[in-house]
Amino acid sequence: MSIQDIQQDIIGEFAMFDDWMQRYEYMIDLGKSLPLITPSEKSDDKLIKGCQSKVWLDAALVDDKIEFTADSDAIITKGIIAILIRSFNNQTPAAILEADTKFIDEIGLKEHLSPTRANGLVSMLKQLKLYAVAFQSKLNNSNSPNT
Repeated sequence: MSIQDIQQDIIGEFAMFDDWMQRYEYMIDLGKSLPLITPSEKSDDKLIKGCQSKVWLDAALVDDKIEFTADSDAIITKGIIAILIRSFNNQTPAAILEADTKFIDEIGLKEHLSPTRANGLVSMLKQLKLYAVAFQSKLNNSNSPNT
């Protein structure tokens, strides 16, 4: 399934709820299904800078696709990173780098977050994309002929 298809699914799911209290509850539920980072990987180098709460993010390249794991000490933030990971997990670095994130605006997420959580959302997106840049570079280097 493409990133765009997944994002359309998320937009549809959020549209089913009448108010933001229901959407927050849904985000909390999504956070419970987050592929969790292992406790040993909860290190300072995996912490996302710019988040009010602690958010750890890790990634691995498996069969040329990125598998993300994460965790947070705050339930809403855990839901936010779960939405982002759901959108980008098991996708190629190139697909992640080409993907837009306007689905976040379409579900109204940014406007319903406190300024510090909205900044954290931007930081999470940035870190996801940075992993994609690093893995794309690794793929490009491994596919180039030795000179």
